[in-house]
Amino acid sequence: MGNMEVEKETTQNSKSDFQTQLEETLKNMGNTAQTGDVVTGKVIQVTEEYVYVDIGDKSEGYIPTKEFAEDLPKEGDEVQALFLGHDKNGPILSKKKADSKRYIKVVQQAWKDKTPVDGTIVKAVKSGYEVNIGIEKTAFLPISQADADKVEKPESLLGLKSKFYIERLYSDSKLNPVVNRRKYLEEEINSKRDAFFASTQIGDTVKGTVKSFTSFGAFIDLGGFDGLLHINDMSWGHVARPKDFVKKGQEIELKVIRLDPAEKRINLSLKHFTEDPWIHFEEKYHVNDIVKGKITKLTEFGAFLELEEGIEGLVHISEFSWTKKINKPSDMVQVGQEVEAMILGYDIQAGRVSLGFKQATENPWDSIIEKYPVDTKVSGKVVKLTNAGAFVALEDGIDAFLHADDISWTKKLKHPGSELSVGQEVEGVILDCDPEEHKIRIGLKQLTADPWKAFAEEYRPGSTLEGEITSITDFGLFVKAPNGIEGLVNKANLSDDKEVPFEEAVKKYNVGDKINVFVIDVNVEKEKVAFSVKEFKRKQQRDEISQYMDSGDDSDNGSFTVGDAFKAQRN
Repeated sequence: MGNMEVEKETTQNSKSDFQTQLEETLKNMGNTAQTGDVVTGKVIQVTEEYVYVDIGDKSEGYIPTKEFAEDLPKEGDEVQALFLGHDKNGPILSKKKADSKRYIKVVQQAWKDKTPVDGTIVKAVKSGYEVNIGIEKTAFLPISQADADKVEKPESLLGLKSKFYIERLYSDSKLNPVVNRRKYLEEEINSKRDAFFASTQIGDTVKGTVKSFTSFGAFIDLGGFDGLLHINDMSWGHVARPKDFVKKGQEIELKVIRLDPAEKRINLSLKHFTEDPWIHFEEKYHVNDIVKGKITKLTEFGAFLELEEGIEGLVHISEFSWTKKINKPSDMVQVGQEVEAMILGYDIQAGRVSLGFKQATENPWDSIIEKYPVDTKVSGKVVKLTNAGAFVALEDGIDAFLHADDISWTKKLKHPGSELSVGQEVEGVILDCDPEEHKIRIGLKQLTADPWKAFAEEYRPGSTLEGEITSITDFGLFVKAPNGIEGLVNKANLSDDKEVPFEEAVKKYNVGDKINVFVIDVNVEKEKVAFSVKEFKRKQQRDEISQYMDSGDDSDNGSFTVGDAFKAQRN
């Protein structure tokens, strides 16, 4: 019995020693890494499919080459990989999973510490991008946070390597991070800008790249932050378009002319590499000088004239012509045209020159009286009609006014267009010439003798004539005398019968009828004559009575009186 127990104990001890020996042997033969451990090994061979790594095991571990996103390692390089177990080929390793496991901690720590992580934009998706930041799941980058500027072409950022801030982590285990590149870029920009302000002074020369254009200039990239090259600082001369002076993507040198750290503004200049031409203005130009220049710009109020590069003056529209009314500058000059002008004034501090086109030519109004004295016969073309009269061009830019009352001695014109038309050639007489007011008045009727004077001599008040009815109005009849003079028979002077209203009395008259009238009044100055039918009849009666009395029988011994004559007329 005792022997049996001793034998049994001996047997158990032997088995225990064997197990211990076996484990020790295995330990000495291979690596003690457990599944899920991150191990470090040395690359011993690189093939097309695998990278073989010595991790201290009895055989080499292997990693698929596709897990190396960047360049493959070389023999002798150390790599880290996740131990996944063994198969018949040896230890199974994964660099990708080791990176993810290690990077998960990096991402979590970066989120807590608010520090950036490295990543690569790998894919464009709806509203943003997928970013590889070294974990199995990609991070989401909203397009609004992808760049410091608005992203115009989403595909332009694909493959870009950068740093990103972890904006959000939805869980510690699954991560699903949202990243922000814009924040990182803005910090970098601010840092570079602050360094620029700290090391740069006004007047320094800097290099930059033309980034974009606006209507007022160009933005220059100074290394991640922008400076403004204003259109007025591109040249001392006139600049119509910024693109005529610099090109997008062009690297140029510029002068710093303004620094505002508080507003983060940097103003740059190209023109300050040369001297300001206004410094020597008074040495070259004086008031009343006639100068030549090129039209650079037209506005509704005038034209800008470049005398030389950097010196530009304004010709106001009122200074275009002595004689013509200019409605818009383009009626007289065009951009690029070479012209002459007179310097009227200047302000060096403001960089302004006032110019005049008309002052560079003789003012025709200075000698207008000698050229067009009163009573001079002239001819011209009707250029404009108005209700009051017509404008007649005597020469280029010199128009005379023809009043409607001066068109005809005898016609009462409602509108000059009834007698004249635009473009018609007419002859007239100068009635008035006023050089100070720039006004000339002419008349057409003054070419002939005034018929009103002749009429007044021939037909004094009390005389009679036969005329023609030219029009019938509510207030009377217009009658034209044989010499063309037209007078009015007022309705009160139409009928001698007070019981008959004008409306009835006028019915027996028609336009074109011949009619006898009595001349009541002639006003030569006002060119008015008053006729009367009623007075004509009364005169006719008086004449008949007088004739009757002159031819009466002497045997009556003069017993026939005027009263008898009137009685006879009534009978």
